[in-house]
Amino acid sequence: MKVILRKADDLDLRFTAPPSKSYTHRALIAGALAEGETVLRSPLVAGDTRRTLAALRALGAGITESGETLRIHGSGGRFPGGGPVTLDLGNSGTSLRLLASIALLAPREVTLDGSPRMRERPVEPLAEALAVLGGHVRYRGQLGYPPLTVWGTFRGGDVTVDGSISSQFASSLLLAGPCGAEDLVLRIDPPPVSASYLDITADLMQTFGAQVEQEGSTRFRVPAGKGYRGTDYRVEGDYSSASYLLALAAVAGGQVTVEGLSPCSVQGDRVFLSILASMGCTVLVEGDSVTVERTGPLQGVDVGMSASPDTVMTVCAVAPFATTPTTIRGVSHLRFKESDRIRVMAGHIRSLGGKVETGRDWIRIFPAVLRGGVLDPADDHRIAMAFAVIGIGAGEVTVDHAETVGKSFPGFWDQLKGAGLL
Repeated sequence: MKVILRKADDLDLRFTAPPSKSYTHRALIAGALAEGETVLRSPLVAGDTRRTLAALRALGAGITESGETLRIHGSGGRFPGGGPVTLDLGNSGTSLRLLASIALLAPREVTLDGSPRMRERPVEPLAEALAVLGGHVRYRGQLGYPPLTVWGTFRGGDVTVDGSISSQFASSLLLAGPCGAEDLVLRIDPPPVSASYLDITADLMQTFGAQVEQEGSTRFRVPAGKGYRGTDYRVEGDYSSASYLLALAAVAGGQVTVEGLSPCSVQGDRVFLSILASMGCTVLVEGDSVTVERTGPLQGVDVGMSASPDTVMTVCAVAPFATTPTTIRGVSHLRFKESDRIRVMAGHIRSLGGKVETGRDWIRIFPAVLRGGVLDPADDHRIAMAFAVIGIGAGEVTVDHAETVGKSFPGFWDQLKGAGLL
């Protein structure tokens, strides 16, 4: 699928944010482990969350769908037994990492596998932690990478996990924590990248009745025996996905409003609003709506984004349209995502006439008048949506393999088309 973006200006548009991918993954897991029934309202129905849902069903969870509602019949913290099972998680790193710990709550061998790119994404820090907590891990290919088979038990206890690659290793352990026989005491060293996602995990767990004691983002305690309870839960809007829509005002001028965003959300990607304000946009939050307006020039920023990686690509897309350079720091972990996001984004901005410098954990983008071109997002949903922002700012940009946005925002192109931008 190819999508052609043409230059737009002086926008006056209104959109609705899709449901949060992060909260949907975690709510599916908590509901599957809960005592009683969970009613999950307005979950994100997308490629990644479908992988988690299908995997939980394969482990024995009862999940039924009715319109925009899922009913989850909880397992009470332990899945039924059976023969060995393989979970195909595609290119959903979130699904594979979160479910690796959860799989130990099934009395069977569980193999977790995925796409060729998934087999290049490291999991060794999580596997080492699982071995300390009662699990066993066998790699089916390259050591430290999927596919891997896990079995044994999630006993609980004290463990330290490496936080330098992904916070999802820690989130995986936390989500299984209430179902262990012993309290889970989790330390993260060094302080984790994407730390805000641990706040999402703790928030969701507490909403479903579990207890989480937290000291910053480096030490957590989850008491055993305080498991999940079935909950009637509505998924909030996704700030990560909304960033691409709000960024349109920054690159094209005018104003864009996105509805369905909680003003009290713990999502770290809310910081994108502050970044746009620093670049010269006016940002107005009213109830569950965010409006971004730009009437003057944009300025570049120098910003650390270790805790909010999913909006780094959006800032990269806005940066060439500023009048001064933009530097984004603390982003080495982006090299382990669906693509090497630093390399892919830098390469394509250069192909459109932009100037970009990169280091191990930083990217610097200079002001440029970008030309049109054909861009391949390397099967990375966030790269594809960032290219859409560039296309609407620069004009005559074609995004190849555009269907990859279905991983997190299936309605993205439809929303742009409905707004008259395609």
